[in-house]
Amino acid sequence: MKLNPNSVPTFDQLNYPSLVALRELGGSGTIAEHLDKLIETHAFSSEVLNQPHKNSAQSELEYRLAWSRTWLKKGGLIENSARGVWSVTPAGETLGREGVQRAIIALRKKDSENRKRVAEIDIHVSDIADDEQNWREFLLEKLKKMHPSAFERLAQRLLRESGFSKVQVTGKTGDGGIDGTGILQMNLISFPVLFQCKRYRQSVSPSEIRDFRGAMTGRTDKGLFITTGSFSSEARKEATRDGAPSIELIDGPQLCDHLKRLGMGVRVILVERVEVIDEWFDEFE
Repeated sequence: MKLNPNSVPTFDQLNYPSLVALRELGGSGTIAEHLDKLIETHAFSSEVLNQPHKNSAQSELEYRLAWSRTWLKKGGLIENSARGVWSVTPAGETLGREGVQRAIIALRKKDSENRKRVAEIDIHVSDIADDEQNWREFLLEKLKKMHPSAFERLAQRLLRESGFSKVQVTGKTGDGGIDGTGILQMNLISFPVLFQCKRYRQSVSPSEIRDFRGAMTGRTDKGLFITTGSFSSEARKEATRDGAPSIELIDGPQLCDHLKRLGMGVRVILVERVEVIDEWFDEFE
């Protein structure tokens, strides 16, 4: 059953289509590939694609799709690697719509029961869950308030930490949107990369991608566009258009994940959660 292309689907409506989209990608895909496949399959309207989630860089569709992945992972139907690639598990390969629905309902019931058991513990599980979803929004707000030159230096540090060398911020105006240059070494070869970084709250348009590519002409075939906002579906298509130099895109949520991975301004604190296993005691009765 197709989703309504003119309205943002609920979490429950997304669960099965989300699983099917990963299957159609060959069983695995990145977050961006997952979103693109879902959009391709259900042909969502531009109004749906551009509807933001509150004041964040994510669209409402991206936000709900992320929650869908969370529940499917809890249900053991999909899993993700340290590199951010999501894949379908053997349990999720053949499960139909009703099977997925029953699995999620059972999981939510169990999750609700577990929350009740720890309701009197000082560490509030609901607060932890909120923190897991909100840290990106908090970080993005901080990034958006940075001075443009400070944000460029942050991008410079990010590229250096990611393996680039000779990273320089140009700081020039009238340079077609080129904010800096760097050299990426890959095994025995290296090549120059031009980058642009923008503190946006809105979506980057395809015309901005074309302008950036135009500024790259004659200088390099590799470009990187970093933003605190998001990229419209048309901009993503333009970035990988056949016959044109490819431009790598890093949107707000991806930028947050890179900063977290590199420990740049983000610290991961592990919290111990204790849970009593009721069924373990059954053998003593």
